[in-house]
Amino acid sequence: MTTATDQRFRDIAQTALRIAAGLTYFSHGTQKLLGWFGGFGDGGTAELMTRYGAAGMIETVAGALIVLGLFTRPAAFIASGEMAVAYFWIHAGGGELMWWQNRGELVMLYSFVWLLFAAWGAGPYSLDAWLQRRSAGPSRGSPDNLVI
Repeated sequence: MTTATDQRFRDIAQTALRIAAGLTYFSHGTQKLLGWFGGFGDGGTAELMTRYGAAGMIETVAGALIVLGLFTRPAAFIASGEMAVAYFWIHAGGGELMWWQNRGELVMLYSFVWLLFAAWGAGPYSLDAWLQRRSAGPSRGSPDNLVI
């Protein structure tokens, strides 16, 4: 496999992971906030000024931003922190630290996936990359940059 093909494959895989994980994260948030996908708790939604309401807000907004690849690094960093807090506050809070005992696999994986996107960014197929290319302007050798 050539270097260019390898890089293209990585770019596509990074984009696919970002979109798939972002959509599932978004769905957890809208379940809490809006009652979508089966709702949340007895009333169908979480009260906004509770820890579940705050979690739903972070998951909905950060999930949507991550899917779009817009402000990905800060959104993913906040999402990673939320998932770390959820792991230790909710899952390990009952005294069982290990994920196979406290059912915390999903939040642990989300925490590390979002940490990866906070470090790597959204990738080339994202609004972040599009905005960066747009703000860079024409390249030095482009016809738009010639003086006649």
